Amino acid sequence: MQMTQASGPKQRLYTAEERARRDASRWTLVQGILAPAQFLVFVISLVLVLRFLLTGDGYLAATVSILIKTGFLFLIMVTGAIWEKEVFGQYLFAPAFFWEDVFSFAVIALHSLYVYALWSGAFTPHGLMFIALAAYATYVINAGQFLWKLRRARLDAGVAA
Repeated sequence: MQMTQASGPKQRLYTAEERARRDASRWTLVQGILAPAQFLVFVISLVLVLRFLLTGDGYLAATVSILIKTGFLFLIMVTGAIWEKEVFGQYLFAPAFFWEDVFSFAVIALHSLYVYALWSGAFTPHGLMFIALAAYATYVINAGQFLWKLRRARLDAGVAA
């Protein structure tokens, strides 16, 4: 999509100073490791959840996998907030990642609802798995937002070079 003269020049995702802080931060590497690890856990868990829903087998494995996925989510959220503080000077809702952070809270809310529902016994096993699927759907959207930003950052770096 091209920008018109009325909309002005395309705004870069990072300023030169932010890019330098991003590249120097150890949290960039941490995020680069945790994100694909979380995705792998998500895929495994999704298969286990779907297996349970389709066959009725493997409830414990599906439950454990959802809890592991939730742990990864909280870990990546905390380390991501630290990364955002180092790069942008604030823990959350930096303008460059505002909507990703907003949607991350929906992802966290649904994962937390699953944990609460499991702990409280408020839902049947099938109900719990449907909560997990809703949480996973929001996670996929949120992951897509971050992948889009990663691509945009790479394109910006190419223009800056």
